[in-house]
Amino acid sequence: MAKGEGSESGSAAGLLPPSILQASERPAQVKKEPKKKQQLSVCNKLCYAVGGAPYQVTGCALGFFLQIYLLDVALVDPFSASIILFVGRAWDAFTDPLVGFFISKSSWTRLGRLMPWIIFSTPLAVVAYFLIWFVPDFPRGQALWYLIFYCLFETLVTCFHVPYSALTMFISTEQSERDSATAYRMTVEVLGTVLGTAIQGQIVGQANAPCLQDPGDSALISESGNRTHSISSLRQTQNAYLLAAGVIASIYIVCAVVLTLGVREQREPCETQQAEPIPFFRGLRLVMSHGPYVKLIAAFLFTSLAFMLVEGNFALFCTYTLGFRNEFQNLLLAIMLSATFTIPLWQWFLTRFGKKTAVYTGISSAVPFLILVALIERNLIVTYVVAIAAGVSVAAAFLLPWSMLPDVIDDFHLKHPNSHGTEPIFFSFYVFFTKFASGVSLGISTLSLDFAGYQSRGCSQPSRVKFTLKMLVALTPIALIVLGLMLFKLYPIDEEKRRQNKKALQALRDEASSSGCSDADSTELASIL
Repeated sequence: MAKGEGSESGSAAGLLPPSILQASERPAQVKKEPKKKQQLSVCNKLCYAVGGAPYQVTGCALGFFLQIYLLDVALVDPFSASIILFVGRAWDAFTDPLVGFFISKSSWTRLGRLMPWIIFSTPLAVVAYFLIWFVPDFPRGQALWYLIFYCLFETLVTCFHVPYSALTMFISTEQSERDSATAYRMTVEVLGTVLGTAIQGQIVGQANAPCLQDPGDSALISESGNRTHSISSLRQTQNAYLLAAGVIASIYIVCAVVLTLGVREQREPCETQQAEPIPFFRGLRLVMSHGPYVKLIAAFLFTSLAFMLVEGNFALFCTYTLGFRNEFQNLLLAIMLSATFTIPLWQWFLTRFGKKTAVYTGISSAVPFLILVALIERNLIVTYVVAIAAGVSVAAAFLLPWSMLPDVIDDFHLKHPNSHGTEPIFFSFYVFFTKFASGVSLGISTLSLDFAGYQSRGCSQPSRVKFTLKMLVALTPIALIVLGLMLFKLYPIDEEKRRQNKKALQALRDEASSSGCSDADSTELASIL
């Protein structure tokens, strides 16, 4: 978000000692001709924004559909599926800081420093993504097949998304232009989540997924005359998943080409003048000992885990507990559309009433709808109403953490003014913990279904499985949300504290601007990484 400028410079000056105030007046004596602003065209901004779609489209498709695909289409046993989902997400979490480290060590080339990562990772990522949705002919090695290509894809998409995120700093030297480009990007990324849900859900939903009327007699039925029809129907569903993967892979390639041709990476003019960054492990110790960060991470870890449990198990819940086998993709689309349209509402709400109030209101509003989901019987209209209402809470759950992390970083800078280069640690370890929690949630939930007696390809499931799904989608998320909100009570940065920090930092940045390169630019680059 754009930092406040003129309206707060006067009040911020009152926070500084006279020596700093005198220093801040020096630029008036060496006033230079104002630089011509480097304007980005609307076309440039749109090309940059399109680059954010591949990560969201593929992530949404995998998040909602990979579990049910492994269990009911690839016919992977639940225990192996839990290993694939947990290890894949955990590996994804590990690669974020690792890829960020290697990118920071990259040298400048003719194409730039970041663009080569985007260009060369794209074709490999597309192939790996397509192979995730391919069912190999060797059933004994299926679990290893999916584990390898899932981890490979997560690595390659990280090699695309991390440099793409950092590219914000290198498309213009004007902060206002960067902010404008970021607004375009966030709009396209939100639309990307809807697009991923719509493409995957609607294509897969057109195929009639095969099922066995009596899962307990699956061996007997597979040997009967229905076997040919069952195999044919299963192959049709597998082909539908491949078609959806092909469409999404094509979107990935088109977006990467548009980004590469429409955006020119520029060398940061102040790149060689940045302060020497703090050593990694020393910075990590400082960050992890910063109270507001630890409390924010702990609180949002539980609330994020709650929504990830709902995301990962929603398709199975709709199919078997509610009995809406042919409607779950439309329910997912209703949730994502609702979340998309209510993001501006939450952006207005947090600026009007404060971020802590927005957290309590937005995330707690999911609880009554989760309770209703656990209590209702098969009623499609009520389920759609609940899905649309739940999308409002989903928007708040995924918007608010990213709007509050910069406040924690500002607070850290005031307490440790000489600790440069710690911003990537704040962001990368938040992503690390979130993705690791996602892997734990998917692994434990799939393993729980195995213990409950989940039957692959069953038209119905035992009552224990239905109860387990109800626990995973309703009761457990409610408990995690309550625990997260209780931890959030300990978070110390309220609106008054945030305004004080902002004024003090703005005054320090005004003073530091006389040295040639502002700390604001350095903070922005590191924060994006």
